[in-house]
Parts: sequence; C-alpha cells; structure tokens
Amino acid sequence: MALATSHRHLVRPAAAAPRVPLRPLRFAAPRSLPRICCQSINSANVLGASSMPVVLIDQDSDRDATIVQLSFGDRLGALLDTMKALKDLGLDVTKGSVATDSSVTQTKFHIMRLGRKVEDPDMLETIRLTIINNLLQYHPESSEKLAMGEFFGIKAPEKKVDVDVATHVIVQDDGPKRSMLYIETADRPGLLLEVIKIITDVNVDVESAEIDTEGLVAKDKFHVSYRGAKLNSSLSQVLVNCLRYYLRRPETDEDSY
Repeated sequence: MALATSHRHLVRPAAAAPRVPLRPLRFAAPRSLPRICCQSINSANVLGASSMPVVLIDQDSDRDATIVQLSFGDRLGALLDTMKALKDLGLDVTKGSVATDSSVTQTKFHIMRLGRKVEDPDMLETIRLTIINNLLQYHPESSEKLAMGEFFGIKAPEKKVDVDVATHVIVQDDGPKRSMLYIETADRPGLLLEVIKIITDVNVDVESAEIDTEGLVAKDKFHVSYRGAKLNSSLSQVLVNCLRYYLRRPETDEDSY
C-alpha cells in the first residue's frame, strides 16, 4: 500500500522529550526485560468524548502486539500519515482498522518492534508524542484541545496547562500484594518517563500501567508493589510526596494522598 504523505514543518517529538536515563524497571513477573503492560480500557468510556482528542496505549488486549487507539470526534480516518510516522520509528504496523461508534471514529493500530510488542518506556513515550505530533500537523484544529498545542501547535489551548489543570496523586490498596497509584496531571513531553523514573527511584516496582492522554490531561494508573507486597502508609506517603513535588502545579490537590 502506498503511504504518500508530506512532512512539512514536522516537529520531531524526540527533540521535545529528551531521553531520561532509566534503570530497568522492577516487575513482579519474570524480570528478564523491563516492560510496561498497559491495560485496555472500555472504549465507550474513554473514547466517547466526541470533541476530545484521545490517545490510548493498550498492551493487554493482544499478546504479541502493542495496540494504539486514537479518536477525535469524526475527524480521523485511516491515518496513513500516522502509520508512516510509526514505521519511520522502526516499528511494524501489522494491522490497522477504523470503526465508528456513536459518531466517534476510532482508529486502531497493532504495532510490533523486532517481532514483539513494544516494551521500552522510552519508545512508548516516543510513540505517544509522535501520534500527538501528527494530530497537530494534519488536524491543526486539535491544537487548542491538546496540551502539546502549547508547545508545538498553531494555537495554544484557552486553558493554561500550568494554571487550569491541577495535579492529583492517590495511592490505594489493591489487595494484599499491590497498590493502585492514580495520577492526573497536565500533559507534557516526556511525562511518562518522568513518572516511571520517580516511581523506580523510590524502589517501588511497576507491575502494570494504563496510559491515557485526554486532551490537556494525562490520566495514568499504575499497579505498584514493594518487595512483592502492597505499599505501607509510610512508603505511600513518600511516593506521593515525590510525585507531587516533581509534577506540582499551582492548584495541586492538597488532599491527593
């Protein structure tokens, strides 16, 4: 299939998100590879906002491939330009599909790297930024609806990311062996890498994650543990304080832990 497209004025996401050196993540499962397992989300809940750009990374639905879902009302189609941009990263797009549900067009890509799903946090963030960058380039009307429009778009969002988007961080028990970490904060380049580095720097293991970009806001969930058990109150407090310090915004919720 011919994938003709133009890359005028393309802002390379890698330049906006400098590589953050990360040590291998600690997983409760076999630890031969650092990887992120992004759980799937009910598409009716996440992708149902008709005018909100949404990028969802899902590594739970397919054993062998990373699945990326995009929606922006009824504006998106086959996205051959995005497919080519992903291939330019050295990724194989093994399958693509377009579906319409309640006036929302959902485009889905199955992506592999070297014959398996993408497991490197740095590459996952690059994929996320590449997709958002293409939305800004080929659908400039998304600029005022995405946090990245502040950095790369033709029109910044009316809401100011550093002022109108508060940061919330919550840790809750999720059984005896793990805790659930909820983070909601203003989106920005390199955010996923920052969060993972903060978590691992306090010796907390990331077992799985759900990475969701909804317009101006990043809404992430991480299943975390410490030495095979849930986080105690002291460690939870340390983790929340670290995350709130590095992700803080003027209106960070003081009761977010």
